[in-house]
Amino acid sequence: MNIKPTYEKISTSFGNSILVKQHTKKRKNNLAFWHFHPEVELVYVNKGKGKRHIGNHLSYFNNSQLILLGSNLPHNGFTDRLTAKGKETIVQFKPDLFGEPFLNLPEMSDIKILLDKAKQGILYKPETKLKVGPKIEKLLKAKGLKRVVKLIEILNILALAEDYTILNADGFTFEAKSQDNNKIDIIYKYVNKHFNEHIPLEDIATRVSMTVPSFCRYFKKSTGKTFTQLVNEYRIVHATKLLSETQASITDICFDCGFNNFSHFNKQFKIVTGKSASNYRKEIKLILKS
Repeated sequence: MNIKPTYEKISTSFGNSILVKQHTKKRKNNLAFWHFHPEVELVYVNKGKGKRHIGNHLSYFNNSQLILLGSNLPHNGFTDRLTAKGKETIVQFKPDLFGEPFLNLPEMSDIKILLDKAKQGILYKPETKLKVGPKIEKLLKAKGLKRVVKLIEILNILALAEDYTILNADGFTFEAKSQDNNKIDIIYKYVNKHFNEHIPLEDIATRVSMTVPSFCRYFKKSTGKTFTQLVNEYRIVHATKLLSETQASITDICFDCGFNNFSHFNKQFKIVTGKSASNYRKEIKLILKS
C-alpha cells in the first residue's frame, strides 16, 4: 500500500485546460493512492460509499458527496464502492486557469475567495450537492469555451453556498508559488521519498544547485515555511495515515515517520493537527464504529 503522499502530474487533452473524467465502476486500489497536485479538484459522487482522507482529516461517507480541494492538498482516492448507477465525476484545473487580471475582476471576487478557501478542503451538504452535482456531470459533454463558462457557473454557486464544512481546518498544504516550479518539484519529490530519513540541508541544496543560505532563503520565500517545517508536515501526514490504518504503537509510528525524539513528535503532531496522536487515534476509532 502506498502511504506516502505522491506528487501526481495531471495532463489534459490537446485544446483543453479543464480535465473532466468519470468512473462508473470501483477503481482499482492502485488508482486510489495518497497524492497531491497543483490542480484544483472538484469531486462529485452521486451514489457510493468510501473514505475521505484529506490532509489530516479522516471520515467516511455512505451515500454521495461533493468536495472541492485546493492546490497541493494531499488526499486519497474517494470511492471504495459505487452502488448501482453510481458515478464519480472528477474535475481538475490549474488555479491560474482564469489568469490574475480576470480573477481580480470584482465579479470574480467570490470565486477568488473560494479557491483560496479550498486549500483546506470543502465538503458541501445536501442542498448544494443536489443543485451542483448534475451540473458537474454535464461538464463531461461540454466542449471548448462552453466547458469553461459552465465551470465558472458551478464555482459561483459553490462560492455563494453556505451549507459546507471545512475539512482540513487545522491542517496544511504542500504549497508553493508558481515561479521556478522545477526546483520545487525536485524538492518535493525528494522529500516525498526520503522524509522518514535525516535530510541534511547540504544534500537538498545541492540537488537544486544552491548554497545552503541561498536555498533556505529561496524555500522560505517560495513556500512561506522553512524546509524543516515541510519535512515535519510530510512526517505528520504519514503518521495520520499509520494511526488510522495500522495497529502499530504510537512510539513505533514516531520512529517510522523519521522522528528520533518522541516528545518532539508529539509536539509537532499537535502543531499540525491540533490534537495529540493518542486523541487522534481515539477519534478515528469512534468514526469507524459510527
